[in-house]
Amino acid sequence: MTLPSWQDGKLGTMKRAALWLLTVVGEGNVFTKEDVKKAFPGIAQADRRVRDLRGYGWQIVTHREDPGLGQSEQRFVAQGQPVWEPGKATKDSSSLTDTQRRKILARDGNRCRSCGITPGQEYAGTFETAQLDIARRKVKLPTGTSVVQPIAECHRCRVGGRFHEADLGAVLEEISKLGGLQRQTLTAWVAADEREFSPVERAWADFRTLPADSRDEVRKALGLPPA
Repeated sequence: MTLPSWQDGKLGTMKRAALWLLTVVGEGNVFTKEDVKKAFPGIAQADRRVRDLRGYGWQIVTHREDPGLGQSEQRFVAQGQPVWEPGKATKDSSSLTDTQRRKILARDGNRCRSCGITPGQEYAGTFETAQLDIARRKVKLPTGTSVVQPIAECHRCRVGGRFHEADLGAVLEEISKLGGLQRQTLTAWVAADEREFSPVERAWADFRTLPADSRDEVRKALGLPPA
């Protein structure tokens, strides 16, 4: 199907911006606010119309979601609704209001549900502080169908886990196999929405993040041969 020209002045700015992203920028590529200004000279709200596309399912990320981007850079990740087609410019019902965002953050304990970091906390070994946002996590239900549910995540985990699918059925099946004491322990963790890790568990988790050569040094310190 041939796309309309993004330069067609009869189309609204948002529709032209969507076509420009598809035909000029291309999925996966980076553009800047200056690029938008040059593409739509004399249109004061062109950059806002680009942002408006997110409400129609278009995936456009900034440096908040992708630390590899500069302050003025954005990445066009994926197309959403073909807003230039008649009847297709339907606002995405999954877009969130500020009130909904605050409610989700509060429900998730104001911390990243993937790594546990809180807003403003520094990532280990860096001076970079965490920012929380709302991600949309794909979840496979016990019925085999998949849904998308909102979840609080930091920008690092949101970028790294963009294509992750959680499996609710698998989690429920694992729980069903737990013995009485194990189930009680898990119930306490879930009730508190927190688990304290022992020093040996923290050491194990840190060991798992080391490169192979460093892991061999740990093995040596424990009297084990290299892997």
